[in-house]
Amino acid sequence: MISAANTDLQPDIGRLDRKAAALVFLAFAAAYFCSTLVRAITATLSPVLTQDFSLKASDLGLLAGGYFFGFAAMQLPLGRWLDRYGPKRVILYFLSFAVLGCVAFSMASSFAWLLAARVLVGMGVSACLMAPLTGFRRWLDGPSLLRANSWMLMTGSLGMLASTLPVQWLMPLTGWRPLFWLLAILILLCMAVIVWIVPAAPRAPVTESAEVTPASYAQVWRSRYFQKMSPLAFFNYGGLIAVQTLWAGPWMVRVTGYTPLESATGLFYLNACMLVTFWSWGMLTPWLVGRGWSPERLIAWVVPLSLLALAANIAGASGTGWIGWTIFCMTSSVLGLAQPAMGMAFKPSLVGRALSAYNLMIFSGVFVVQWGIGLLIDAFKAVGLSEIASFQAAMSVFLCCSLASYAWFLRGKADNSHQ
Repeated sequence: MISAANTDLQPDIGRLDRKAAALVFLAFAAAYFCSTLVRAITATLSPVLTQDFSLKASDLGLLAGGYFFGFAAMQLPLGRWLDRYGPKRVILYFLSFAVLGCVAFSMASSFAWLLAARVLVGMGVSACLMAPLTGFRRWLDGPSLLRANSWMLMTGSLGMLASTLPVQWLMPLTGWRPLFWLLAILILLCMAVIVWIVPAAPRAPVTESAEVTPASYAQVWRSRYFQKMSPLAFFNYGGLIAVQTLWAGPWMVRVTGYTPLESATGLFYLNACMLVTFWSWGMLTPWLVGRGWSPERLIAWVVPLSLLALAANIAGASGTGWIGWTIFCMTSSVLGLAQPAMGMAFKPSLVGRALSAYNLMIFSGVFVVQWGIGLLIDAFKAVGLSEIASFQAAMSVFLCCSLASYAWFLRGKADNSHQ
């Protein structure tokens, strides 16, 4: 349960007033919008990238997953730097690498170059959610933190929305390479807004400076609450992002039989529904928590619906279009509530490391699921299954992993009281 004790801040860390909090939220949200746009754009660009670079399913999965590999690789140092230097300074350094990655992607002439640029972009935007959540943990109370987290994810859905039909409409006018120059410019503008708007967060107190060492993650790894939530983060939440940012698109084209435009339209509707879903979580969660519905309880009740939706999508095969994948993503969105709950499980001086460690689990899962589904599709095709049956078999493996992680979650008894 989220208790008042869990949301107490240290006396040397000040709260933001309502206006300042709104401006800081918008500044961070603009950067997160760009990060999710570039994260999901491969789903829309998958047909043209497959054609231009002769990509197999495993290549496409690796390319999309390269973003998450770079993202995951930075999480542990990111957590220490957030606790030591504060979110403003860290996110500005990281975003500079995202700008370079977008420029490099636009100039790529080979698959290896594409992949390297994609990894660099993932590294560069890896602070776009953890930095604001670290700041919000220090600047906002518990209910406001839950709402801010849900609305940040809503902003992320808006970025994914922009990666669908708007990108598809721009493609005939610009081609895919200039789109990444535009993204680089947008990220630079976001950096300027953050410099102007976001205050420098207080560092961890000097008395705790000894904790800010590579070994300081030990307290996070030992946490029973962290251990309980990690498999869900890896398979279920990671799988949600893997489907939303890549595999829903190829499924609609290669299994359902959509045209690229119809697939982009389906992804647009999917991400529009996700935007509304995260907005609704932001509105409802403080009310639900006040009535005893903790994030853990909500997850326990809603995740089975996502598993049923996934099973139905697999069974539906060519009959599963954007509506089926939208239902799966919407019901899986409850897992986003675990991030602020994880932050509240640790004292403020550890929150950057706790959130980054949890994010490491999520994005490691995205990389594994995203690439793994592609490898499995190719493997099942190699043993003689049809393309549709190969997609079904690969998704069935993902379903089994998600069921196992949910069973592990139900087995754990720890809550998010301070560890």
